[in-house]
Amino acid sequence: MFGISYIIVPTFDVVSEVNIQEVRNAVDQAQREATTRFDFKDTNSIIEYSDDEIKLSSSSRDRIAALLVVLEEKLVKRGVSLKSLDRGEVIEGGRGVCRQTIKVVAGISTEKAKAINKFIKDAAIKGVSGSIQGDSLRVSGKKRDDLQLVIGKLKEADFGIPLQFNNFRD
Repeated sequence: MFGISYIIVPTFDVVSEVNIQEVRNAVDQAQREATTRFDFKDTNSIIEYSDDEIKLSSSSRDRIAALLVVLEEKLVKRGVSLKSLDRGEVIEGGRGVCRQTIKVVAGISTEKAKAINKFIKDAAIKGVSGSIQGDSLRVSGKKRDDLQLVIGKLKEADFGIPLQFNNFRD
């Protein structure tokens, strides 16, 4: 007799995801190329992936830079955004070995989520709001067109991380 009615508001999630399998494949391809290229001969150049980190090792800073270029080319070809990489400093070790650690960052940090949320509020689109949910941000609004406008504005802005939009519900 007494029916409960639900008001369904359009929503979508803003996420920052990285396809780890593609990162592994890119690292493998880059390592294979480094072993066959003449300019890496006798430099002991190595690219390894483990625990969301890519480790570069070579005989000099310029070889590390060259390894990084090879790696970035492979990542871009496989559709992995370079914004998801947090490059560490190049560290010179003993016996003429240089190392660099690159963290693969996935998810939206709380600070970035607050910045994105503030950006959405500053856009002043009536009826649109965001809420932080773990490492993602849920955006809801009264109209589908308003949400599509928000997606367009977020694509134009640069927050330093790759953004994807999923779970669009009408």
